[in-house]
Amino acid sequence: MSEEKRPQKLTKLDKAAILLLSLGESDAAAVLKHMGPKEVQRVGSAMAGMRGVHREQVQQVMGDFIDMVGEQTGLGVGADGYIRTMLTQALGEDKANSLVDRILLGGSTSGLDSLKWMEPRAVADVIRYEHPQIQAIVVAYLDPDMAAEVLSYFDHKVRLDVLLRVAALNTVQPSALKELNEILEKQFAGNANTTRATMGGVKRTADIMNFLESSTEAQLIEAIRDIDEDLSSRIEDLMFVFDNLADVDDRGIQALLREVSSEVLIVALKGADEAIKEKIFKNMSKRASELLRDDLEAKGPVRISEVEAAQKEILTIARRMAEAGEIVLGGKGGEEMV
Repeated sequence: MSEEKRPQKLTKLDKAAILLLSLGESDAAAVLKHMGPKEVQRVGSAMAGMRGVHREQVQQVMGDFIDMVGEQTGLGVGADGYIRTMLTQALGEDKANSLVDRILLGGSTSGLDSLKWMEPRAVADVIRYEHPQIQAIVVAYLDPDMAAEVLSYFDHKVRLDVLLRVAALNTVQPSALKELNEILEKQFAGNANTTRATMGGVKRTADIMNFLESSTEAQLIEAIRDIDEDLSSRIEDLMFVFDNLADVDDRGIQALLREVSSEVLIVALKGADEAIKEKIFKNMSKRASELLRDDLEAKGPVRISEVEAAQKEILTIARRMAEAGEIVLGGKGGEEMV
């Protein structure tokens, strides 16, 4: 929607793509092997979509990277702490913890990690006949969007049982994880003497619920409410839905809009409340908001499933940015700011 062509401000994802493209094939591959499937997919897509990168942008990325490394660690001095800090800032604590030991101790991908590279239907088939507690551990370990898709291949009774177990799950003994890894992959790459792994819980359950189809989500919340009303309330309080974007501050909305494509935004807003639409319009330039209004009016009827898919795509971006500390989500479970 910009009126003139000029170098766009680079996002963190753009910078990562430019850096990897500048490294060369072998060095870039060495970096990518330490990343999870979602990170590889996102960075790979960004690399594939790079067009017309300006020389000053490459110089900026390289300069920023050198400055960051120079400030945080000497070559080989304090590198372990630097790596832990860098991964936590880049991926969030949960994802970083799953990578740190593998990188620093030279381990390979564990059985649970390998599931993240599989199709959700295949993961569902792998755990279909396992004990429900094993299913819950696997579901809690996966990224929420993938976990939701895996659960979609089970019937309502199984989904309900697994989610209740995920909500009650807090830590898992290393020995249990070791046994599960051996079952899944016939080898164990982790360290049985590490601390307990934190996974699951009410927040994880809410994150997974956010990615379920709306009808499935409503059915499960109602079923959980019949069993444990307090638990259902806690889950709902922690869920962040599209309408909650109205509670995000203007700066956060502006940052989010820079990451969302126009077509996805148009489809998502077709089924949005007026409050959300006005929130979006007021955080765009006058010309951009006018163009968006025109596009919305010109857009024909859209299936509800398409609207929900577009809204979930935007929410996925919003959650990723929140995990990276780029925006603050003020959903139902968000803390009040003073």
